[in-house]
Amino acid sequence: MDFLKQSGRILDESATKDKRERDSATVTNTRPADLSRIYSKDLLPASGGEEITREFLQELVNILLGFIHKSSQRSSKVLDFHHPHQLKDGLDGFNLELPDQPETLEQILVDCRDTLKYGVRTGHPRFFNQLSSGLDVIGIAGEWLTSTANTNMFTYEVSPVFVLMEEILLKKMQSIVGWSDEEGDGIFSPGGTISNLYSIQVARYDFYPEVKTKGMGVLPQLVLFTSEHSHYSVKKSAAVLGMGSENVVVVKCDERGKMIPAELESSIVTAKEKGLVPFYVNATAGTTVYGAFDPLGAIADICHRHQLWMHVDAAWGGGLLMSGRHRMKLQGIDRASSVTWNPHKMMCVPLQCSAILVKKRGLLQECNQLGAEYLFQKDKPYDVSYDTGDKSIQCGRHVDVFKLWLMWKAKGSEGFGFQVNKCLENAEYLFDQLQKRTDFELVFRNKPEHSNVCFWYIPPSLRGLPPGPDRDAKLHLVAPQIKGRMMEKGSVLIGYQPLGAKVNFFRCVFSNPATQHRDIDFLLDEIARLGHDL
Repeated sequence: MDFLKQSGRILDESATKDKRERDSATVTNTRPADLSRIYSKDLLPASGGEEITREFLQELVNILLGFIHKSSQRSSKVLDFHHPHQLKDGLDGFNLELPDQPETLEQILVDCRDTLKYGVRTGHPRFFNQLSSGLDVIGIAGEWLTSTANTNMFTYEVSPVFVLMEEILLKKMQSIVGWSDEEGDGIFSPGGTISNLYSIQVARYDFYPEVKTKGMGVLPQLVLFTSEHSHYSVKKSAAVLGMGSENVVVVKCDERGKMIPAELESSIVTAKEKGLVPFYVNATAGTTVYGAFDPLGAIADICHRHQLWMHVDAAWGGGLLMSGRHRMKLQGIDRASSVTWNPHKMMCVPLQCSAILVKKRGLLQECNQLGAEYLFQKDKPYDVSYDTGDKSIQCGRHVDVFKLWLMWKAKGSEGFGFQVNKCLENAEYLFDQLQKRTDFELVFRNKPEHSNVCFWYIPPSLRGLPPGPDRDAKLHLVAPQIKGRMMEKGSVLIGYQPLGAKVNFFRCVFSNPATQHRDIDFLLDEIARLGHDL
């Protein structure tokens, strides 16, 4: 109890001292500094730079707060679009060219305002363009603190708190996946593509550890399998790792976009008959376009029979594990050898925040460690197992964990589950509205599994045409023209793409819990307004 009294006294004295310093600053700084005559050299750590630094950062915070406020206002634009040549030529004094001489702090603040002005408000409730959207204030606070700390994730000695936070987050996520306390490893990486690359890299090392030192030349011809609706990063990773994109076998999907297990097994058998060596299967939990979930249990059975590494790319769908209502869509994920999960998507964590989870503990370290002596000395005065940097293919690694940790503290697991439920409820609402309207057509009639909803807008000029190549050719042009008008107007933003034999269609995705039903109604009405005369 004496310790508590002493701690309270210290805190009181510290608070009194801080107040005196603030009062003193207020008295001495009666007139704001003229930032048009002040430069970055005058900021901290320059002698006497405290007040100028405080004033500059306060102005910057005001700019950021204004942007955050506008991002939540439906009366504000999602974007103020300009073509590349317009931005490069300069607009209203906004100059992208780099000077030889320093510019004033006033100009730096103008540049900050203009950068936000001409960018895209991805936190706007009517931004539906990407899988990552939203603007979480706690997440922003976490990112600000991370940048202020400005440290590196390779050793405990320079990043003690963040390294422990990463360990705790990874254990929590592994537990949610369904792995036991004795299983599981992982690392946060620069996005889902790199997480998927790690999965192929460690799988190959697990089967053929000699590849680390001797290279691909001593290995048989390896093949891996992924669905035709999977993310392109699987092929890209195979190319980067020296296996070649042609050694990625693309497995057929059903009409909903799910991998067909019988087609997978047939592809594996065929590869073996050709003398190739299968080693890895990528199953997708939440495909990029349709939001489909591959049948993980059936795929796990096949991988077990053929002794293959099963990876689940849950970059987009992993967030559904936080929802008691929707987590059953990932049933069987606990049987995976590795999992990609991007909290910067469905969990609305600021970019970037991606984790690669590996069931076999120690494999990441064995696969990637080189033991650089200037970083990873074995005789440090602490437990060097917390020097996690040698698990990574990087040296320097950005702190991506704090914002997620802080948001988890602020929301709890239940809060994330509520967010996910709300986003999927929005998808169901859009699906229901599209079914009621005659000027839109759904790409498929099934109720959405995820928050992806795919549809065509049918302008009056095409509504009387029979299905066929002529109608498809004209319909293919509709979405790009509407998107162009949409960007010029700036009122809403949504993506489009073709897929297989299907001509260009809109894909709406929901990951921003700020979006409401009225925003969805506005989206449909705006598409109809912009495309009515096509």
